[in-house]
Amino acid sequence: MYLSPLTNNLMATPKGIAKAIIVITTVSAAIMELIDTSIVNVALTDISGSLGVSIEDISWVITSYAIANVIIIPLTGFLAEYFGRKNYYIVSMIIFTIASYLCGQSDSLVELIIWRFVQGVGGGALLSTSQAILFDAFEPKERPMAAGLFGMGIVLGPTLGPTLGGYIIEHHSWPLIFMINIPIGIIATFLAFTFIDKKEGEGKNKKSIKIDYTGIMLLAVGIGCLQYVLERGESEEWFSSEIIRYCSMIALVGLGTFIWYELSIKQPAVNLRVLGNRNLAFTTIFTFVAGFGLFTSVFVYPVLAQRIMGYTSFETGISLLPPTLAGVIMMPIIGKLMSKGVTPIPFVIVGFTLFSVYAFYSAAMPPDAGKWDFFWPLLIRAFGISMSQLPLINQAVVGLEPKDYASGISLNNMIRQLGGAFGIAIANNYVAQQYFKHRTNLIANLPADGAQWKERVGAVSQGIASKTGDFHGATTRAYKMIDMSVDRQAYYLSYLDTFRLVGIFFLVVIPLVFFLRTRKKLDKAALEAAAEAH
Repeated sequence: MYLSPLTNNLMATPKGIAKAIIVITTVSAAIMELIDTSIVNVALTDISGSLGVSIEDISWVITSYAIANVIIIPLTGFLAEYFGRKNYYIVSMIIFTIASYLCGQSDSLVELIIWRFVQGVGGGALLSTSQAILFDAFEPKERPMAAGLFGMGIVLGPTLGPTLGGYIIEHHSWPLIFMINIPIGIIATFLAFTFIDKKEGEGKNKKSIKIDYTGIMLLAVGIGCLQYVLERGESEEWFSSEIIRYCSMIALVGLGTFIWYELSIKQPAVNLRVLGNRNLAFTTIFTFVAGFGLFTSVFVYPVLAQRIMGYTSFETGISLLPPTLAGVIMMPIIGKLMSKGVTPIPFVIVGFTLFSVYAFYSAAMPPDAGKWDFFWPLLIRAFGISMSQLPLINQAVVGLEPKDYASGISLNNMIRQLGGAFGIAIANNYVAQQYFKHRTNLIANLPADGAQWKERVGAVSQGIASKTGDFHGATTRAYKMIDMSVDRQAYYLSYLDTFRLVGIFFLVVIPLVFFLRTRKKLDKAALEAAAEAH
């Protein structure tokens, strides 16, 4: 990461309405980017029907965005320094907005996939750059408060996606999923252009920066192939697929070479040396698990709610929204406490513990759980995320030199995204394995020759016959209904097992919190240097 030399003059932070507008702009941009990681999930059936392609093919719309995101996020620090942070931020918003419009206008699968990838390139920059700009709007001692405001976006984005997407699909058509980004993008671009100041000398030292083409290429190939394997592994039957085997090999070699190369040159595109800082290294472990839990829970619960409990897409989102909003309210409160000097370590411990409680609470749900039985575990989840995400956002830069802040932030955000990708891939695979195990056990326990079994089949058959008048096919349909019931129960148990697995991940990493350290009180020189960061 290349940053211009620090000066000894304390950079003035914006005040009043200018500061409020910067907060609104950056948080809104981050929320918009994160919404688009999940909003399409509930619209795949409608899009596939409209474009005349299969669900398997249309899932590339999700994969292409995720691959672009995870490639560009670690490069944001370098690109912001090379082009100038304000310029890069505004151009990224314009790219995201235009690509959103073209996604909505697409009338073929290939066209939609291409524009989703471009949208991901623009969107990937919004996350880390928004965080850096937001931090600059606050004095160093107030930055935990900034982390709290930014954390609100991180939690709200993935949760609002399915809610908003479900409402649009139920009341409008799928192109609106992309079109709603246009007014937000235009307003955010105008506000960023008007209220975000350029740092002195930013974007003017291109001649002193040697572009690391080799590192960028290795990152794109390695991380792109890894994301592809994680996104498509389940549908391609993992290593039974030739393309998954090849991509896994390319990812392993590409990322290994990338790490070696970036550590061996003076001007790397991604400054991996910052991971030599013990605090950041262990923070990334927590961030990975936090991303694992955040994205996996937003994936597993909606599937459970719709497949087993009969929710619509919109009802699923609405059931997530109240507890999530309750947790989001905690973010600024925790930020204020940390700004006053409260150590973040207890928040991380309590947050991870609460998320474990949520996971094991959900895993213990009875088979006849009603629609609102998950409210309390989801509320615990929201508080757990709020209490863990904010300190981790703050901890990403604790102990780093100000010139390395941008690198720490971008790496931390990439790790969170990768944690989510790994989490969803593991959840998909685990659900499939547990489903076959539970279905086999359930079938083995059915008394196929017993009087109770015959009585059950007879009762179902009579019920079908009385409703349809089809006495000849009633028995066959009764067997199908019982089979569907077994299927439903097997999936239900599998999802509960997955909640338990997530809880175990969170419990296992809690002891590592003792390797984290908190920032000591900064002296005047450190405050001045911190104000020049990002």
